[in-house]
Amino acid sequence: MTMIDRSATDAVAAPATPAYRLAGVTKTYRQKGRVVQALKGVDVEIAQGDFVTIQGPTGGGKSTLLQLLGALDRPTDGHVMIGDTDLAKASAADLERVRATEIGFVFQAFNLIPTLTAAENVDMGLEPLGLGRADRDARIADALERVGLADRADHRPGELSGGQQQRVAIARAIAKRPRVLLADEPTGNLDESMRDDILAVLEQLNAEGLTLLVVTHDSAVARRARRRLRLDKGTIRDITR
Repeated sequence: MTMIDRSATDAVAAPATPAYRLAGVTKTYRQKGRVVQALKGVDVEIAQGDFVTIQGPTGGGKSTLLQLLGALDRPTDGHVMIGDTDLAKASAADLERVRATEIGFVFQAFNLIPTLTAAENVDMGLEPLGLGRADRDARIADALERVGLADRADHRPGELSGGQQQRVAIARAIAKRPRVLLADEPTGNLDESMRDDILAVLEQLNAEGLTLLVVTHDSAVARRARRRLRLDKGTIRDITR
């Protein structure tokens, strides 16, 4: 993917459609006979190509927000726009399409299939797209190259370090060429050196134009973002300094 020169394009390009636009987003659950309000009228906009981290205490609403951003759940009230699609009102088929084509997911636990090679794990993420074999192979090779694992394509997860396994998970997410990458504690299982290695990969992808949203408890990770949000007791605020 070609590197984007932001300084050269920002002055002449019209404002891009935001990657996400949330308006009045509320999410309530019924738990043990009582109503729990996980999100309370959240309003936030995420610019296309931005790098945003979301922090906050356990139970503050981060997981709920990520579920909504990932088209895995719907809000009780409000609108969750990804591009021009309102995930609050979209059909089940449209939600499936958005998940398959526009959103990449990376998790703390890697979620790799241990019996498959790195290349085969990346290939699993392409199944919903209905691509031909040649196109899939090209995307697999490109994704592994971009995360620095072209020489590990035939290795299974047990033959890779934790940082390498997370790189495979990132390759699986970006092989479908999504609009945004959602990462839930992507460095939570890694030591400091591996953490910095994974952050360098994510930052490079962001520099190429990929919108990046990272949920993290690690302030060292959060400080690397251009924008920092804090979610606590269902409300969100910008803490960027």
